[in-house]
Amino acid sequence: MTFLDVHVLQSVPPSNLNRDESGSPKTATYGGVLRARVSSQAWKRAVRDAFLNDPNLAKDGGLRTRQLPRVIGDAVTARRPALGAASDVIGTAATLALFKKVKLAKNKPITEYLLFLGHDQVERVADALVAADLEEVVEDPDQIRARITGLDLHELGIKGHAGAVALFGRMVADAPELNVDAACQVAHALSTHKVVSDQFDYFTAVDDESRRQDETGAGMIGTIEFNSATLYRFATVSMRDLIANLDGETDRALDLALAFAKTFATAMPTGKQNTFAAHTRPDLIMINVRADQPVSLAGAFEEPVRAPEGGIVPASVAQLVTYHSEQDKMYGTSPLTSALIYPAWLGDRVNDEKQIELPPAQPLDTALDTVRATLGERITQ
Repeated sequence: MTFLDVHVLQSVPPSNLNRDESGSPKTATYGGVLRARVSSQAWKRAVRDAFLNDPNLAKDGGLRTRQLPRVIGDAVTARRPALGAASDVIGTAATLALFKKVKLAKNKPITEYLLFLGHDQVERVADALVAADLEEVVEDPDQIRARITGLDLHELGIKGHAGAVALFGRMVADAPELNVDAACQVAHALSTHKVVSDQFDYFTAVDDESRRQDETGAGMIGTIEFNSATLYRFATVSMRDLIANLDGETDRALDLALAFAKTFATAMPTGKQNTFAAHTRPDLIMINVRADQPVSLAGAFEEPVRAPEGGIVPASVAQLVTYHSEQDKMYGTSPLTSALIYPAWLGDRVNDEKQIELPPAQPLDTALDTVRATLGERITQ
Protein backbone atom coordinates (compact mmCIF):
# COMPACT_ATOMS: atom_id res chain seq x y z
CA MET A 1 0.00 0.00 0.00
CA THR A 2 1.18 3.49 -0.82
CA PHE A 3 -0.47 6.70 0.31
CA LEU A 4 0.19 10.32 -0.60
CA ASP A 5 -0.68 12.58 2.35
CA VAL A 6 -0.94 16.35 1.92
CA HIS A 7 -0.93 18.61 4.99
CA VAL A 8 -1.50 22.36 4.70
CA LEU A 9 -1.41 25.27 7.14
CA GLN A 10 -3.01 28.34 5.65
CA SER A 11 -3.81 31.72 7.15
CA VAL A 12 -7.06 33.19 5.83
CA PRO A 13 -8.06 36.80 6.63
CA PRO A 14 -11.69 37.90 7.15
CA SER A 15 -13.75 35.73 4.82
CA ASN A 16 -16.79 33.51 4.43
CA LEU A 17 -15.46 30.75 2.19
CA ASN A 18 -18.13 28.19 3.07
CA ARG A 19 -21.41 29.15 4.71
CA ASP A 20 -24.25 27.23 6.30
CA GLU A 21 -27.98 27.49 5.62
CA SER A 22 -28.18 30.76 7.57
CA GLY A 23 -25.27 32.37 5.72
CA SER A 24 -22.85 32.05 8.63
CA PRO A 25 -19.33 30.66 8.11
CA LYS A 26 -19.33 26.96 8.97
CA THR A 27 -17.89 26.00 12.35
CA ALA A 28 -17.24 22.90 14.45
CA THR A 29 -16.36 22.20 18.06
CA TYR A 30 -13.02 20.44 18.52
CA GLY A 31 -10.93 20.22 21.65
CA GLY A 32 -13.80 21.82 23.55
CA VAL A 33 -13.68 25.11 21.65
CA LEU A 34 -15.33 26.56 18.57
CA ARG A 35 -13.30 26.29 15.36
CA ALA A 36 -13.69 27.77 11.91
CA ARG A 37 -14.49 25.05 9.38
CA VAL A 38 -14.50 24.74 5.61
CA SER A 39 -16.18 21.59 4.36
CA SER A 40 -14.33 18.99 2.34
CA GLN A 41 -16.93 19.40 -0.41
CA ALA A 42 -16.05 23.07 -0.80
CA TRP A 43 -12.35 22.35 -1.24
CA LYS A 44 -12.97 19.38 -3.55
CA ARG A 45 -15.12 21.62 -5.73
CA ALA A 46 -12.28 24.15 -5.83
CA VAL A 47 -9.89 21.41 -6.97
CA ARG A 48 -12.28 20.21 -9.69
CA ASP A 49 -12.71 23.77 -10.96
CA ALA A 50 -8.95 24.31 -10.94
CA PHE A 51 -8.52 21.19 -13.06
CA LEU A 52 -10.94 22.56 -15.65
CA ASN A 53 -9.22 25.95 -15.73
CA ASP A 54 -5.73 24.49 -16.26
CA PRO A 55 -5.08 23.54 -19.91
CA ASN A 56 -2.72 20.79 -18.75
CA LEU A 57 -5.36 19.24 -16.48
CA ALA A 58 -8.61 19.97 -18.32
CA LYS A 59 -8.61 16.51 -19.91
CA ASP A 60 -8.94 15.06 -16.42
CA GLY A 61 -11.79 17.37 -15.49
CA GLY A 62 -15.24 16.04 -14.73
CA LEU A 63 -18.79 17.24 -15.21
CA ARG A 64 -21.35 16.79 -12.43
CA THR A 65 -24.81 17.66 -13.67
CA ARG A 66 -28.45 16.68 -13.99
CA GLN A 67 -28.37 18.03 -17.53
CA LEU A 68 -26.25 15.29 -19.10
CA PRO A 69 -28.83 14.67 -21.89
CA ARG A 70 -28.46 18.28 -23.03
CA VAL A 71 -24.67 18.17 -22.74
CA ILE A 72 -24.47 15.04 -24.91
CA GLY A 73 -27.03 16.40 -27.36
CA ASP A 74 -25.09 19.65 -27.73
CA ALA A 75 -21.82 17.76 -28.27
CA VAL A 76 -23.44 15.70 -31.04
CA THR A 77 -25.04 18.75 -32.66
CA ALA A 78 -21.69 20.55 -32.66
CA ARG A 79 -20.33 17.70 -34.77
CA ARG A 80 -23.45 17.15 -36.89
CA PRO A 81 -25.68 20.27 -37.07
CA ALA A 82 -28.25 18.28 -39.05
CA LEU A 83 -29.03 16.35 -35.86
CA GLY A 84 -29.97 19.49 -33.94
CA ALA A 85 -33.71 18.89 -34.19
CA ALA A 86 -33.28 15.51 -32.50
CA SER A 87 -30.80 16.73 -29.88
CA ASP A 88 -33.05 16.05 -26.87
CA VAL A 89 -33.97 12.57 -28.09
CA ILE A 90 -30.33 11.69 -28.78
CA GLY A 91 -29.06 13.08 -25.48
CA THR A 92 -31.76 11.37 -23.45
CA ALA A 93 -31.33 8.01 -25.19
CA ALA A 94 -27.55 8.19 -24.78
CA THR A 95 -27.83 9.02 -21.07
CA LEU A 96 -30.18 6.07 -20.51
CA ALA A 97 -27.81 3.82 -22.48
CA LEU A 98 -24.85 5.00 -20.41
CA PHE A 99 -26.44 4.71 -16.99
CA LYS A 100 -29.24 2.25 -17.85
CA LYS A 101 -31.48 2.44 -14.77
CA VAL A 102 -31.11 6.17 -14.22
CA LYS A 103 -34.44 7.98 -13.98
CA LEU A 104 -35.38 11.16 -15.79
CA ALA A 105 -37.45 14.02 -14.42
CA LYS A 106 -41.02 13.99 -15.69
CA ASN A 107 -41.33 15.50 -19.17
CA LYS A 108 -37.85 17.06 -18.99
CA PRO A 109 -34.50 15.95 -20.46
CA ILE A 110 -32.81 16.07 -17.06
CA THR A 111 -31.97 13.29 -14.61
CA GLU A 112 -33.47 12.97 -11.15
CA TYR A 113 -30.06 13.34 -9.53
CA LEU A 114 -26.58 14.55 -10.38
CA LEU A 115 -24.37 12.35 -12.55
CA PHE A 116 -20.58 12.60 -12.67
CA LEU A 117 -18.82 11.93 -15.96
CA GLY A 118 -15.47 12.94 -17.39
CA HIS A 119 -15.31 15.46 -20.22
CA ASP A 120 -13.30 12.98 -22.27
CA GLN A 121 -16.02 10.39 -21.74
CA VAL A 122 -18.65 12.83 -23.01
CA GLU A 123 -16.53 13.43 -26.10
CA ARG A 124 -16.14 9.70 -26.72
CA VAL A 125 -19.89 9.19 -26.38
CA ALA A 126 -20.53 12.00 -28.87
CA ASP A 127 -18.04 10.47 -31.31
CA ALA A 128 -19.77 7.09 -31.03
CA LEU A 129 -23.16 8.67 -31.69
CA VAL A 130 -21.89 10.53 -34.74
CA ALA A 131 -20.39 7.32 -36.09
CA ALA A 132 -23.82 5.66 -35.83
CA ASP A 133 -25.10 7.71 -38.82
CA LEU A 134 -28.15 8.94 -36.95
CA GLU A 135 -28.95 11.30 -39.84
CA GLU A 136 -30.51 8.32 -41.57
CA VAL A 137 -33.20 8.06 -38.88
CA VAL A 138 -33.32 11.65 -37.64
CA GLU A 139 -37.07 11.91 -38.26
CA ASP A 140 -37.90 8.77 -36.27
CA PRO A 141 -37.31 8.98 -32.49
CA ASP A 142 -37.93 5.26 -32.02
CA GLN A 143 -35.29 4.38 -34.60
CA ILE A 144 -32.86 6.81 -32.96
CA ARG A 145 -33.38 5.14 -29.58
CA ALA A 146 -33.01 1.67 -31.07
CA ARG A 147 -29.80 2.55 -32.86
CA ILE A 148 -28.31 4.16 -29.74
CA THR A 149 -29.31 1.19 -27.59
CA GLY A 150 -27.28 -1.05 -29.89
CA LEU A 151 -24.08 0.97 -29.39
CA ASP A 152 -23.31 -0.44 -25.92
CA LEU A 153 -22.48 3.00 -24.54
CA HIS A 154 -22.63 1.49 -21.05
CA GLU A 155 -19.01 0.36 -21.45
CA LEU A 156 -17.90 3.97 -21.96
CA GLY A 157 -19.29 4.83 -18.54
CA ILE A 158 -17.47 1.98 -16.83
CA LYS A 159 -14.00 2.42 -18.34
CA GLY A 160 -11.70 5.26 -19.26
CA HIS A 161 -12.59 7.46 -16.30
CA ALA A 162 -11.51 11.07 -16.16
CA GLY A 163 -9.01 11.92 -13.46
CA ALA A 164 -11.65 13.78 -11.44
CA VAL A 165 -13.91 10.71 -11.37
CA ALA A 166 -10.96 8.44 -10.48
CA LEU A 167 -9.98 10.76 -7.62
CA PHE A 168 -13.33 11.77 -6.17
CA GLY A 169 -15.41 8.73 -7.04
CA ARG A 170 -18.97 8.37 -8.24
CA MET A 171 -22.13 6.82 -6.86
CA VAL A 172 -25.07 5.84 -9.06
CA ALA A 173 -27.67 4.23 -6.82
CA ASP A 174 -29.64 2.74 -9.71
CA ALA A 175 -26.59 1.25 -11.44
CA PRO A 176 -24.03 0.08 -8.84
CA GLU A 177 -21.72 -1.28 -11.54
CA LEU A 178 -21.04 2.36 -12.43
CA ASN A 179 -19.96 3.24 -8.90
CA VAL A 180 -16.34 4.35 -8.53
CA ASP A 181 -14.75 4.28 -5.09
CA ALA A 182 -12.89 7.53 -4.50
CA ALA A 183 -9.10 7.24 -4.48
CA CYS A 184 -8.72 10.42 -2.43
CA GLN A 185 -10.17 11.52 0.87
CA VAL A 186 -10.36 15.16 1.94
CA ALA A 187 -10.85 16.33 5.51
CA HIS A 188 -12.86 19.32 6.60
CA ALA A 189 -10.48 22.21 7.18
CA LEU A 190 -10.38 23.35 10.82
CA SER A 191 -8.84 26.37 12.45
CA THR A 192 -5.86 25.51 14.63
CA HIS A 193 -7.20 27.87 17.30
CA LYS A 194 -10.40 29.04 18.90
CA VAL A 195 -12.36 31.23 16.52
CA VAL A 196 -14.33 34.33 17.45
CA SER A 197 -17.94 33.89 16.39
CA ASP A 198 -20.54 36.46 15.44
CA GLN A 199 -18.33 38.89 13.55
CA PHE A 200 -20.41 40.94 11.15
CA ASP A 201 -19.67 43.44 8.42
CA TYR A 202 -22.40 46.07 8.50
CA PHE A 203 -22.67 47.72 5.12
CA THR A 204 -24.74 50.33 3.34
CA ALA A 205 -25.20 50.94 -0.37
CA VAL A 206 -25.79 54.43 -1.68
CA ASP A 207 -28.44 55.09 -4.32
CA ASP A 208 -26.49 57.21 -6.81
CA GLU A 209 -29.60 58.89 -8.22
CA SER A 210 -30.92 59.78 -4.78
CA ARG A 211 -27.57 61.27 -3.89
CA ARG A 212 -27.62 63.37 -7.05
CA GLN A 213 -30.98 64.71 -5.95
CA ASP A 214 -29.55 65.59 -2.52
CA GLU A 215 -31.61 62.92 -0.78
CA THR A 216 -30.13 61.34 2.34
CA GLY A 217 -30.23 57.75 3.47
CA ALA A 218 -29.03 54.44 2.12
CA GLY A 219 -30.48 52.49 -0.75
CA MET A 220 -29.64 49.24 0.99
CA ILE A 221 -28.47 48.14 4.43
CA GLY A 222 -27.24 44.69 5.35
CA THR A 223 -24.76 42.53 7.23
CA ILE A 224 -22.40 39.73 6.20
CA GLU A 225 -20.98 37.37 8.79
CA PHE A 226 -17.29 36.44 8.56
CA ASN A 227 -14.37 35.00 10.46
CA SER A 228 -10.61 34.74 10.07
CA ALA A 229 -8.50 31.70 10.83
CA THR A 230 -5.33 29.73 10.35
CA LEU A 231 -6.62 26.48 8.88
CA TYR A 232 -5.20 22.97 9.03
CA ARG A 233 -6.12 21.05 5.86
CA PHE A 234 -5.51 17.41 5.03
CA ALA A 235 -6.06 15.11 2.06
CA THR A 236 -4.79 11.65 1.18
CA VAL A 237 -4.61 9.62 -2.02
CA SER A 238 -4.50 5.82 -2.17
CA MET A 239 -2.22 5.05 -5.09
CA ARG A 240 -3.56 1.49 -5.33
CA ASP A 241 -7.14 2.70 -5.71
CA LEU A 242 -6.16 5.47 -8.11
CA ILE A 243 -4.31 3.05 -10.39
CA ALA A 244 -7.29 0.67 -10.30
CA ASN A 245 -9.71 3.48 -11.19
CA LEU A 246 -7.48 4.42 -14.13
CA ASP A 247 -7.50 0.85 -15.50
CA GLY A 248 -3.90 0.18 -14.44
CA GLU A 249 -2.31 3.26 -16.04
CA THR A 250 0.49 3.79 -13.52
CA ASP A 251 2.16 6.75 -15.25
CA ARG A 252 -1.15 8.57 -15.51
CA ALA A 253 -1.91 7.81 -11.86
CA LEU A 254 1.46 9.25 -10.85
CA ASP A 255 0.86 12.44 -12.84
CA LEU A 256 -2.65 12.78 -11.46
CA ALA A 257 -1.66 12.25 -7.83
CA LEU A 258 0.97 14.98 -8.02
CA ALA A 259 -1.40 17.31 -9.87
CA PHE A 260 -3.96 16.75 -7.13
CA ALA A 261 -1.40 17.46 -4.39
CA LYS A 262 -0.39 20.75 -5.98
CA THR A 263 -3.92 21.80 -6.83
CA PHE A 264 -5.32 20.89 -3.42
CA ALA A 265 -2.63 23.01 -1.80
CA THR A 266 -3.20 26.07 -3.98
CA ALA A 267 -6.91 26.06 -4.93
CA MET A 268 -9.36 28.20 -2.96
CA PRO A 269 -13.14 27.98 -2.49
CA THR A 270 -15.09 30.86 -4.01
CA GLY A 271 -17.53 31.69 -1.21
CA LYS A 272 -17.97 35.47 -0.84
CA GLN A 273 -14.65 36.13 -2.55
CA ASN A 274 -16.04 39.19 -4.34
CA THR A 275 -16.69 40.65 -0.90
CA PHE A 276 -13.51 39.58 0.91
CA ALA A 277 -10.91 38.62 -1.75
CA ALA A 278 -9.31 36.15 0.67
CA HIS A 279 -6.99 34.72 -1.96
CA THR A 280 -4.15 33.45 0.21
CA ARG A 281 -1.66 30.67 -0.40
CA PRO A 282 -0.49 28.13 2.18
CA ASP A 283 2.10 29.15 4.76
CA LEU A 284 3.33 25.57 5.02
CA ILE A 285 2.80 22.44 2.92
CA MET A 286 3.94 18.99 4.01
CA ILE A 287 3.72 16.14 1.49
CA ASN A 288 4.33 12.65 2.85
CA VAL A 289 4.57 9.31 1.09
CA ARG A 290 3.58 6.52 3.46
CA ALA A 291 3.55 2.74 3.18
CA ASP A 292 1.55 2.05 6.35
CA GLN A 293 -1.65 4.11 6.36
CA PRO A 294 -2.93 7.65 5.82
CA VAL A 295 -2.15 9.79 8.86
CA SER A 296 -3.99 13.02 9.61
CA LEU A 297 -2.22 15.40 11.96
CA ALA A 298 -5.39 17.16 13.11
CA GLY A 299 -4.64 15.92 16.62
CA ALA A 300 -1.81 18.44 16.78
CA PHE A 301 -4.49 21.07 17.33
CA GLU A 302 -6.83 19.24 19.72
CA GLU A 303 -5.33 21.68 22.20
CA PRO A 304 -5.99 24.97 20.42
CA VAL A 305 -3.04 27.14 19.52
CA ARG A 306 -2.60 30.17 21.72
CA ALA A 307 -0.20 32.89 20.71
CA PRO A 308 -0.27 35.78 23.20
CA GLU A 309 2.90 37.07 21.54
CA GLY A 310 3.54 36.62 17.86
CA GLY A 311 1.25 35.16 15.22
CA ILE A 312 -0.84 32.02 15.06
CA VAL A 313 1.02 30.59 12.05
CA PRO A 314 4.46 30.03 13.70
CA ALA A 315 2.82 28.50 16.77
CA SER A 316 0.70 26.24 14.54
CA VAL A 317 3.74 25.10 12.60
CA ALA A 318 5.56 24.28 15.84
CA GLN A 319 2.65 22.19 17.12
CA LEU A 320 2.29 20.41 13.77
CA VAL A 321 5.91 19.33 13.33
CA THR A 322 6.25 18.33 16.99
CA TYR A 323 3.10 16.22 16.86
CA HIS A 324 4.19 14.66 13.56
CA SER A 325 7.52 13.59 15.02
CA GLU A 326 6.09 12.34 18.32
CA GLN A 327 3.34 10.35 16.59
CA ASP A 328 5.81 8.45 14.43
CA LYS A 329 8.04 7.79 17.45
CA MET A 330 5.05 6.48 19.37
CA TYR A 331 4.07 3.99 16.66
CA GLY A 332 7.53 3.22 15.33
CA THR A 333 6.65 4.45 11.86
CA SER A 334 7.89 7.11 9.49
CA PRO A 335 7.06 8.40 6.02
CA LEU A 336 9.08 7.04 3.12
CA THR A 337 9.50 10.66 2.06
CA SER A 338 8.49 13.89 3.76
CA ALA A 339 8.85 17.14 1.80
CA LEU A 340 8.20 20.54 3.38
CA ILE A 341 7.47 23.79 1.60
CA TYR A 342 7.61 27.00 3.64
CA PRO A 343 9.21 30.48 3.42
CA ALA A 344 12.54 31.25 5.09
CA TRP A 345 11.02 33.81 7.47
CA LEU A 346 8.69 31.18 8.88
CA GLY A 347 11.54 28.79 9.64
CA ASP A 348 13.41 31.61 11.38
CA ARG A 349 10.37 32.59 13.45
CA VAL A 350 9.68 29.03 14.59
CA ASN A 351 13.33 28.63 15.52
CA ASP A 352 13.51 31.95 17.36
CA GLU A 353 10.16 31.78 19.15
CA LYS A 354 9.75 28.03 19.71
CA GLN A 355 13.36 26.78 19.59
CA ILE A 356 12.35 24.24 16.94
CA GLU A 357 14.46 23.76 13.84
CA LEU A 358 12.30 22.76 10.90
CA PRO A 359 13.47 20.21 8.33
CA PRO A 360 14.92 21.93 5.23
CA ALA A 361 12.38 23.59 2.95
CA GLN A 362 12.10 22.96 -0.77
CA PRO A 363 10.38 24.91 -3.55
CA LEU A 364 7.03 23.34 -4.38
CA ASP A 365 8.05 21.91 -7.76
CA THR A 366 11.26 20.46 -6.29
CA ALA A 367 9.27 18.85 -3.49
CA LEU A 368 6.88 17.33 -6.02
CA ASP A 369 9.84 15.91 -7.96
CA THR A 370 11.14 14.32 -4.75
CA VAL A 371 7.74 12.83 -4.00
CA ARG A 372 7.36 11.65 -7.59
CA ALA A 373 10.62 9.69 -7.41
CA THR A 374 9.50 7.86 -4.27
CA LEU A 375 6.02 7.15 -5.61
CA GLY A 376 7.46 5.94 -8.90
CA GLU A 377 9.64 3.41 -7.10
CA ARG A 378 6.75 2.21 -4.96
CA ILE A 379 4.13 1.70 -7.65
CA THR A 380 6.48 -0.13 -10.01
CA GLN A 381 7.62 -2.66 -7.41
